[in-house]
Amino acid sequence: MWTAIALCAAGAERLTSNELKKNGLRVVDSGYGRVRFEADTAGLYRALMALRTADRLLLEAARFEAADFDALFEGCRAVPWEDLIPPGRGLVVAKVRANRSRLQALTSIQAVVHKAAASRLCEVRHLSRLPDEEPAELRLYLEKDQASLLLDLSGEPLFKRGYRPAGGVAPLRETTAAALLLLAGWKRKFPLYDPFCGSGTILIEALLYAWDLAPGLGRPFALSSLAIGDRKLEGALREELRARANFENRIRIYGSDADAAALALARANLTRAAELAAGRGGDPANRPARMPPAMPPPGAGVEVRRLPAEEARAPEAEGFIITNPPYGRRLGDAAEAEARYRELGALGERFPGWKLGLITDHEGFESHFGKKADSVKELISGAVHSYFYEYHELS
Repeated sequence: MWTAIALCAAGAERLTSNELKKNGLRVVDSGYGRVRFEADTAGLYRALMALRTADRLLLEAARFEAADFDALFEGCRAVPWEDLIPPGRGLVVAKVRANRSRLQALTSIQAVVHKAAASRLCEVRHLSRLPDEEPAELRLYLEKDQASLLLDLSGEPLFKRGYRPAGGVAPLRETTAAALLLLAGWKRKFPLYDPFCGSGTILIEALLYAWDLAPGLGRPFALSSLAIGDRKLEGALREELRARANFENRIRIYGSDADAAALALARANLTRAAELAAGRGGDPANRPARMPPAMPPPGAGVEVRRLPAEEARAPEAEGFIITNPPYGRRLGDAAEAEARYRELGALGERFPGWKLGLITDHEGFESHFGKKADSVKELISGAVHSYFYEYHELS
């Protein structure tokens, strides 16, 4: 069994924990933007492929007290790196963080960790220096003098699903879009509408969720290039998770946007998402050995059209609006954003009885929208602080 950490947006830890448990993995604890869990190698692959809200997975190679540089060096050198990093691979310390610890000089910490790991690997493998090719990525987090050595299992961040090569203006992370759907409690039996659909991220994440399709099936992972990777096991799990998808569910997902270029991106991304779902797109090495019996047509269950948000109307009697208006700090200015939020106050007239979930980085959204939210949740992804406002019924 391994101990691993799933990194996620701060505020999404409960969602990531629930996903891990749903996939049969034991959650150990959680903290700010991270969830620690236990898994065997199959469980690590399952988490990489199936988690919707995690941005990255890291293997916890060791935890130890490191109040000074000697302890840091010896603790790092004691790790059996030769069991984790295969011959011919180098190692790079990609990130260091220190919080409430006596060691604070990040550059020096990084140098000591690299020297300790490299000296062990060179000694065990009788090398004068480590190879430079395809280095495995290592991170060190120091918290209250306790060091955590973390080996990257993801490679590219997990929000890079493979269906969106370009995000358009002010894109929303795929993992954040998935978190919004889960926070709002949307289920495939309900219609979904995004009146600011942009490049279609919320629509596509809803579609993958409605299909019960693991979002990482079309992409590779760093785990497979480590000594603990198992490509045969990986392939079997990809087949298992793909076989669970149900493309016959009735899906009613709608999107609109005033920007024709954004809609063209959305349609192209929907096509790529359907190809990935069918096993046709993505990295050829990750395509299924045999095609699934049922394959979705491009854009199945999703309807998008060019329409300003103020002209959007409810396509059905009830449902969910989940959206990310691209105004404020990311696009335009505060005055434009506030004017748009005042216009959105009329949504209740055009979507009576619908629920609304809206994410923005504007803390004063409610005063301009004209109605206090039933729930407000803060989400922090990297340097972006956002707020998810929920209204249980528009009127």
